[in-house]
Amino acid sequence: MRTIKKFIPKFLFDALQPIYHRALSAAASAVYGNPSSKLMVIGVTGTNGKTTLVHLLTAILEAAGEPVASVSSLRFKIKGDERKNMMKMTMPGRTTLQKFLTRAAAEGCKFAVLEVTSEGIKQFRHHGIDFYMAILTNITPEHIESHGTFENYRAAKTELFKKAKIHILNGEDPSIEYFAKIPAQTRIVYLKKDIPQDFHLKLPGDFNIENAVAAYQAAKFLGIDRQTIKKVLESFENVPGRMEFILREPFSVVVDYAHTPDALGKVYETLRQHGKKSDFPGKSDFEEGGRLICVLGSAGGGRDKWKRPEMGKIAARQCDEIILTNEDPYGENPKEIAADVEKGVLFSYSSQTMKYKIIIDRREAIREALKLAQSGDTVIITGKGAEPWLMGPNGTKAAWDDREVVREELKNLKK
Repeated sequence: MRTIKKFIPKFLFDALQPIYHRALSAAASAVYGNPSSKLMVIGVTGTNGKTTLVHLLTAILEAAGEPVASVSSLRFKIKGDERKNMMKMTMPGRTTLQKFLTRAAAEGCKFAVLEVTSEGIKQFRHHGIDFYMAILTNITPEHIESHGTFENYRAAKTELFKKAKIHILNGEDPSIEYFAKIPAQTRIVYLKKDIPQDFHLKLPGDFNIENAVAAYQAAKFLGIDRQTIKKVLESFENVPGRMEFILREPFSVVVDYAHTPDALGKVYETLRQHGKKSDFPGKSDFEEGGRLICVLGSAGGGRDKWKRPEMGKIAARQCDEIILTNEDPYGENPKEIAADVEKGVLFSYSSQTMKYKIIIDRREAIREALKLAQSGDTVIITGKGAEPWLMGPNGTKAAWDDREVVREELKNLKK
């Protein structure tokens, strides 16, 4: 398709794209014999929380003895066979998906839990898949440049629900009425208060309560017994790269994928809840007065430039120390991206009153944050989570993992 783009006018290319993607999805499904018809496929969509919910629901189904396959931004899993998702693509292409579903069906899986993105829907990757259930986590502005408007982005999400019989919707989300208008065989609306009082979660933050309730309601509808659901939700500590504690004493170091303003704000607010040990079992170093030291950047490649200063504003409100750094620049100048985030930092504060630095080298930025940390402080590194690559120009990429870099730099500090 990229080759064709060079030889035809843009308006014609834009008109042909949907036809091309839809045809490719139909062809992939036909070639592999429509494997989704042999499975109960559950699609999880929303702006944030998709990966956590996919992993939670998969764990519950597995604990119940159900044969299950799942695809998330982190992994491909078919029963006991788990492989890391190295594609830097949350929802893979239609051929990859159909091949995966074919293998899942062949190996006797009953369920397939898939992370479904707006970009995937826009390219019709969800076509040719028979979805039984669709689950909504939340909707906040994201991929605006790609979709044109927030309304278009939200509308893309609805396409998943138009294909599914069972709808599980987040009643806490402002868009609940919008999604509730879509016809469904069964519709379940969940709220944070629906988590049973005898469920004691290890997952931190209100946003994870929403994820847990969504998993609880979906699993309950699928016939999983309450005790199994309770056991899994109470034992589940985190998804790799999502509020993952790399160090707890004498200061904390946390890595999180938060790459949208909404997610970033919620992560910072959660880490600001000093002294609430119940939120972090075994955690004793959230002392009153401990600083929040924040390492953040924003992706390049023309991706949602609007959110860069917004991320800076949120950091300025919540963080005691800020280090702005590089994060998947693609073809953009990392310094210019950091400058866009800096505008938000300085929106309410001057360079004299706000403690912040710009260190473009991400490893060096992490090293500096760890050097700044004292007993009781929390270092939070956002934007990458457990992603395996740092993306550069012209498709180049370098092996990367924030968590491993933190571990390496902590060892270096002890020398």
